[in-house]
Amino acid sequence: MEIRFLYLKYTRNNLLRKKVPKPGCGYKFSALHRQRNGLWCGKKPTRRNLCHSSRRTHSGRVLVSSDTAANTQTVGSSSNSCRRLRHPFMASLVMPQKALLTLPSLPTKLRLKPICASMANARPDVRKEDIVIVGAGIAGLTTAVALQRVGIGSVVLEQAGSLRTGGTSLTFFKNGWKVLDAIGVGSELRTQFLELQGILVKSEYGRKLCSFKFKDEDESQEVRAVERRILLETLAKQLPPDAISFCSKLKNIERSENDGIMLKLEDESQISAKIVIACDGIRSPVAKWMGFRDPRYVGHCAIRGLGFYPNGQPFEPKVTYVYGRGVRAAYVPVSPTKVYWFVCFNSPSPGPKITDASILREETEKLVKDWPTDLLNIIKSTQDNTIIRTPLVDRWLWPGINPPASRGNVVLVGDAWHPMTPNLGQGACCALEDAVVLTKKLEQAMKFGTSSVEDAFRSYESERWPRIFPLTVRANFVGALLQLENPVVCSLRNNVLLPKFVRLGPMLEHTNFDFEPLNLDSV
Repeated sequence: MEIRFLYLKYTRNNLLRKKVPKPGCGYKFSALHRQRNGLWCGKKPTRRNLCHSSRRTHSGRVLVSSDTAANTQTVGSSSNSCRRLRHPFMASLVMPQKALLTLPSLPTKLRLKPICASMANARPDVRKEDIVIVGAGIAGLTTAVALQRVGIGSVVLEQAGSLRTGGTSLTFFKNGWKVLDAIGVGSELRTQFLELQGILVKSEYGRKLCSFKFKDEDESQEVRAVERRILLETLAKQLPPDAISFCSKLKNIERSENDGIMLKLEDESQISAKIVIACDGIRSPVAKWMGFRDPRYVGHCAIRGLGFYPNGQPFEPKVTYVYGRGVRAAYVPVSPTKVYWFVCFNSPSPGPKITDASILREETEKLVKDWPTDLLNIIKSTQDNTIIRTPLVDRWLWPGINPPASRGNVVLVGDAWHPMTPNLGQGACCALEDAVVLTKKLEQAMKFGTSSVEDAFRSYESERWPRIFPLTVRANFVGALLQLENPVVCSLRNNVLLPKFVRLGPMLEHTNFDFEPLNLDSV
């Protein structure tokens, strides 16, 4: 940072102003020269030699503004009365605009010495946005696309350097497809993924326990497994090229003086937003800022992957579940060449984070080593970059205990608000539902100005909570039932409960979801 020095020497009839070269520039001054000309170089001034006086002493204050060239004048005087300077001098300090340097009044009878005007680091520019979405995952991109469909722009902040294309696949039921159709991407995705016909349940020994067909229970049901990578890329293509800001990790969030939200990023840049929509996942820093605790570990971990068959996969288009004691697995055809699978097992703690694919593959094969060979073959055909291990967590939104879903003009969407276990296949579907419901509320509110945004967020929460809370609890109970280890209980489950009492229709009632259509005419 460039630093210039203003040196003032008051005499009876004139004002002397000089610039001193920076230390090390090659210029040298004798002590006598410094004393006579009021120069200082390299050492911090002390009170003793604060000024170099002439026959009269003066007190005053120097105001330096850097908007362009600042006018500088003395204000106040001693008993001898210092008249106002007739010719203000131009300040050449390099300072941010509107910066103001105030030098306090000098007491009389002090020797006027050179004054060193140093400046602090300039504050970075603040970028202003109307709507900022934190997180470019499924919830964040769906919300951005839905807002764009109704003519509302937004900026998406993503801490990674690109779309997070890792991971495996997600299962969407008819409620999820209804949202994808509403935002205009359903048709494109359908052409790339297989429609699943039903469910087959087996024991760990390969014995068939029960089977169902989706259309027999609900003619309107639609189930497909969708690759996360392709879903995110499809959503991102619907947005303007500069809508997603990568390498933008949120460091801090705070309320600003003008009722806006100040977002500070890791690179020290700042964004002032009127509305913030947090879609930053289960470890959401925005949710912590709003008072939410971390999601609760439910006692199970899952290893997942995507089997690849370049010459075509041999499986029927249905979901196949395999239930053991404390361990369960499933595999789902995704496309003509890919099959999604998972193995879920009990674990007293989440354990260390493991990313080595060979270790995860070995651990998985040990868990299901005596299980049907189809599952083992799929695991062996899995590419290393698709194998992941995740602890399962959820958050029960007890009324009156948890904070509300919004705070001022900040609101939570998807896993940032209501993480749930994947036992019902509704985590991603609920995030899609959140996006369209919130978009409709915001569209209505913004017609009346930002004063009604908080009311829109409260309306969004009141509409979504009665659906989210029961699904979270139900998914937890289903997972606990399927992870039982007691051999007697597992025998009753496999031989009595599943074949004689379980019906698919009641289990899929939660996929019935309606929402007010988006006003696409406003685009």
